[in-house]
Amino acid sequence: MTRLSGLWAMVLTDEQWGALKAALDAVRPSTGRPLADERRTIEGVVWRLRNGARWRAIPAEYGPWWRPARLHIRWSKAGLWARLFALLRDAGRPELADVFVDGTVIRAHQKAAGGRGGGRANALGRSRGGFSTKACAACDAAGRPLAFALLPGQAAELRAAPALLAVAATLGTILRVVCDQAYSSAAWRALIAALGAEPVVPAHPRHKSAPPHDRVAYRRRHKVENLWGRLKEWRAVATRYEKTAASYLGDLHLAAAFDWLAVP
Repeated sequence: MTRLSGLWAMVLTDEQWGALKAALDAVRPSTGRPLADERRTIEGVVWRLRNGARWRAIPAEYGPWWRPARLHIRWSKAGLWARLFALLRDAGRPELADVFVDGTVIRAHQKAAGGRGGGRANALGRSRGGFSTKACAACDAAGRPLAFALLPGQAAELRAAPALLAVAATLGTILRVVCDQAYSSAAWRALIAALGAEPVVPAHPRHKSAPPHDRVAYRRRHKVENLWGRLKEWRAVATRYEKTAASYLGDLHLAAAFDWLAVP
């Protein structure tokens, strides 16, 4: 962490900020007023994403707490963080020889309750892990994120898989789709095959007639688990504090954008 003219503790290096700002400028509408105190406000958003604190806990050196909070909520709802992520992903040229799909249970803080529309509309539910969200992702052969979807904590991951695959298919030709046995479904395998890709899905113990899978390709499935490990280093991803699904997806897309940012 460095300092800029002694004014505030910077979360991003100058190189990271330059690359992030160029991408943001490319996806933001050209209309409207310029964002006041732009870098400080966005660094406040990133500080909170990294530390997982309440918005009100953002240090005063990033300006009034409500400014990054309002920015993040508004941009999440407008899909700007999603567009930022998509721009960086597409520029990074995903490697689609293998596409990995997997989900993880995200514990939700008690403050995440109460969003307009209720828990189901905001992908909140009760699982073995308690009050939670099921976050699902597709990643490329290098373990870089391609797409995300949210479900209530108790929902089966397979429900989100077709939408994730549809996004991945728009990025190029997929050779293999690799998932664990939670995705053991004849309909899911048929959907993959319809794209001309090979399903690499081990049979669930109850599915005796399922076809064999490529065991060598399946051993590379740790790439998507590693992705979730990296994303959960952002504490606002590891524990959900957001009341709405849109805001939590904003957290995911912003964290994932750093996976594609050209500057380390």
